Amino acid sequence: MTLTAPTPAAADRAGATGTSTAPRERHPGDTPTLTMGVEEEFLLVDRGSRAPVGRGPRVIEAASRTLGPLVQPEFFTAQVEVCTSPTTSPAALRAELAWLRAEVVRAAAAEDCLVLATGTAVTAPERPLTVTRDERYHRMASRFAPVLGNRDWTVCGCHVHIGVDGRAQALDLANRMRPWLPALQALAANSPFDRGRDTGYASWRAVAHAQWPTVGPAPVLDEVAYERVADALVRSGTIMDRRMIYWYARPSEHVPTLEIRVADVNARIDTVVLLAVLVRGLAATVRTEAAEGVPAPAPERLRLRAAHRCAAAHGLDGYGLDPVSGCLLPAWDLLARLRDRAAPGLAAAGDLALVDALLDRVRAEGNGAAQQRAAHRRHGRLSEVVDSLAEAVAAA
Repeated sequence: MTLTAPTPAAADRAGATGTSTAPRERHPGDTPTLTMGVEEEFLLVDRGSRAPVGRGPRVIEAASRTLGPLVQPEFFTAQVEVCTSPTTSPAALRAELAWLRAEVVRAAAAEDCLVLATGTAVTAPERPLTVTRDERYHRMASRFAPVLGNRDWTVCGCHVHIGVDGRAQALDLANRMRPWLPALQALAANSPFDRGRDTGYASWRAVAHAQWPTVGPAPVLDEVAYERVADALVRSGTIMDRRMIYWYARPSEHVPTLEIRVADVNARIDTVVLLAVLVRGLAATVRTEAAEGVPAPAPERLRLRAAHRCAAAHGLDGYGLDPVSGCLLPAWDLLARLRDRAAPGLAAAGDLALVDALLDRVRAEGNGAAQQRAAHRRHGRLSEVVDSLAEAVAAA
């Protein structure tokens, strides 16, 4: 559930969230290749009822025997989080994601659970969800009780970390990447169903998660302004601590990364790799422009929010909003523009052909939201949607 940053234990482990402390590939005359890492938040459901169940502590205990601190609890006990190591290689990232998923699926099966990668729960829990035994989570649950309501909903995200040289660079990259995050959100949309109903959205997670303070596009800040704003948010009581800064792009408080937090968790592992590589390619492109003194774009804030609302509503079906021009364009055109915008960084890392192949697959098969709805149309039962999601995670 995208309610908090990694726990201190998770953040402090060596390289668990894409920190730039890992060695970087260097090429003559080139800047270092950026590292990337991924956090995935999964939902556990009972194999029989397909309802969310709070067996996370036992699943995590079993999976940690092989994964160690790469598997972590999340806000609710019905969730499990995994974190990859930093890498410059898409193949290595894919292999580690597959390994992490396989170990969690194996541990969950022993507890009679299925592992789902979906932004929201397809079916409703049979009883209120339980908050994980963590002092900070329980303080959050008490202080922000109105947000949690009856504790029968949860959201699961996929966060991409890009290694940076420090907070100043993370903020500069975030400022430059803001106009392109709605297209990433549309690509990653994977939560059309929520607790037994079709919401009409491609990403209901985006709507539900926005109930928490600070969720939304990041303000344009340099390092001095970030410190001032972060301190003010905590002092005013808007958030409990800095780890509750849930902007779509933020500098990590614990490791030297830029964290992109706009994506739903996705069942298909190739989609996760595509997201990470696109984010890395875009970051590399705008990093070069920053070094050359190219000014950052400045989309109007309300228009940027509207672009994210369009992405959440429609995903890749229909139209999206260009946050710079304000024009409505087919969502696939906006995604193609993102690909072209990231192309210099993708080409420098040798990732352009991979991205094109993975985008072709999404165009042919649909994104996660489209696939969930297709499963429902085939069978007319939400249980079949749950099973298709579980099969996709296990197949990795």
